[in-house]
Amino acid sequence: MRVFPRAGRPTRITALTLLGCLPGLAAVLVLLQYAQGVDRPVPTRLAAPAPTSPAIRYRAPRPHIVPRSAWLNDTVRRTQPPPRYDDKVVAVFVHHTDSPNGYSCAQAPEIIRRLYAGQTGDRAWDDLGYNFVVDRCGTVYEGRAGGADRAVTGAHTQGFNHRTAGIAALGTFTAGVPVPRAMADSIAAVAAWKLGLAGIDPRGSARLVSSNGRSRYREGAVVALPAVAGHQDGYMTNCPGAALIARLPEIRETAARLQGRVPAAAPSSSRTPGRSAPPGGTPLSVLRETPPRTFPGPPAKTSTGTP
Repeated sequence: MRVFPRAGRPTRITALTLLGCLPGLAAVLVLLQYAQGVDRPVPTRLAAPAPTSPAIRYRAPRPHIVPRSAWLNDTVRRTQPPPRYDDKVVAVFVHHTDSPNGYSCAQAPEIIRRLYAGQTGDRAWDDLGYNFVVDRCGTVYEGRAGGADRAVTGAHTQGFNHRTAGIAALGTFTAGVPVPRAMADSIAAVAAWKLGLAGIDPRGSARLVSSNGRSRYREGAVVALPAVAGHQDGYMTNCPGAALIARLPEIRETAARLQGRVPAAAPSSSRTPGRSAPPGGTPLSVLRETPPRTFPGPPAKTSTGTP
């Protein structure tokens, strides 16, 4: 039965009226609450704002990365198993590909394709070993399959492929060979971005576990290696070449600045011979060099990539 209020008089709905609409136990609970005063304010506690974590505070922007599809085609593509993943990337290893330097940047996809064909053919690897390849103009290419944004397990540094990323400089950078500024800056940009996702300072170190006794360390050894390391830090090799090794301190500082970290005063021994670091460090360069027109021959077989 519906009861309508009289005109001009406010309607009063009591708890007892509502009790008829509730089942037994629920009605009792409502009655007790009403007896204690349903209008009593409930204290509200506001949580203190969470502090900004280093993993968020020092994240660097994602550089532009040319996808795998730009260099891999059906002429060399091989069937391969699904990619493997780690939980995060805590260190990067810098390599050189030990291939000719006299290439135009438009020819970089062809050279990467030949590297892939050599590693998956002659060496019977399942994919290109490096996660990223950077050419002399600073263009960054996605290397190994699995997603540039994910922690893909590579095949670049014997014993230290887990929780690391391999960044390969396209060319050969032995002593006396100039390392293009655009290339060094792009290596720093990739390192800053990948390490920033885990809150890692590129100037610091990372604790890694050797998974293979053919590395510099016995299997199972826990070692502290630079967060931005050269291939030779984990494996018996001259890679990434004396010239690129000499640039690693600068690359670390550039990566740290891209993460928004305070620049550190670099000791004189860490600077490239014959060059002085400009005040405030090296900004991310947009310089593009004019490439030669000569086309390189097939890349030399390299021992830089290791499964």
